[in-house]
Amino acid sequence: MKKIRIISGVFIIGLVSSLQAQFTQIELFSGFDKTDFTLLSNYSINDSNNLSITTLAFFHKFRKKENQIFDEVGAQPTLFFNLNKSISLGPSLYYNSFGGFSERFSAKFTLKNSKALFVLIPTVAYSVKKNASLAEIFAQFQLSRPLSAKISLWLNGQLLTVWDKFKIHSRSFQQIRLGASYKGHQVGLGLDCDQYGPKPIQKFSFGMYYRKTL
Repeated sequence: MKKIRIISGVFIIGLVSSLQAQFTQIELFSGFDKTDFTLLSNYSINDSNNLSITTLAFFHKFRKKENQIFDEVGAQPTLFFNLNKSISLGPSLYYNSFGGFSERFSAKFTLKNSKALFVLIPTVAYSVKKNASLAEIFAQFQLSRPLSAKISLWLNGQLLTVWDKFKIHSRSFQQIRLGASYKGHQVGLGLDCDQYGPKPIQKFSFGMYYRKTL
């Protein structure tokens, strides 16, 4: 089990494309089997807003003792350079309580309008602890339907797959959120499907989520 490299939480970076240039966002998901807390901040570092620092921190905690081997803490600062409204490139340094440090470089492709967002982020990285490279692909979608000036319905989804040495499965997840937003407070139901290791170990969790952008 100690050889399992767990990478998650990276998906939230895709939200940078749909939110204002400077923000702090928090999300709490609590289910029957685990609790996730994620904090994301993004700040422009030049007047033209084509350079920004995005910082992610997260904590995942399983409730059952036999699953606590998958408990996870991570932090990742990323420097993004926006080539245009749809394409961004950037390096990052990622720390994970299982995998240690990794040096990463990502490309971000974004399609969006007032009611929908799609983000695709392919990444190549080098794990210091494993002394090996890895490949990662993340996809995210968001769909919203306004019901009034203050209330809207939301469907959010995130998918991730990570392969050590570009050929050995390490970590995947599929996360779905369905909820409603009132004055910027988003609340609803969530489902997490997690896969760990070369011969994937499946974990499922159903619960509630809350999201707020400050």
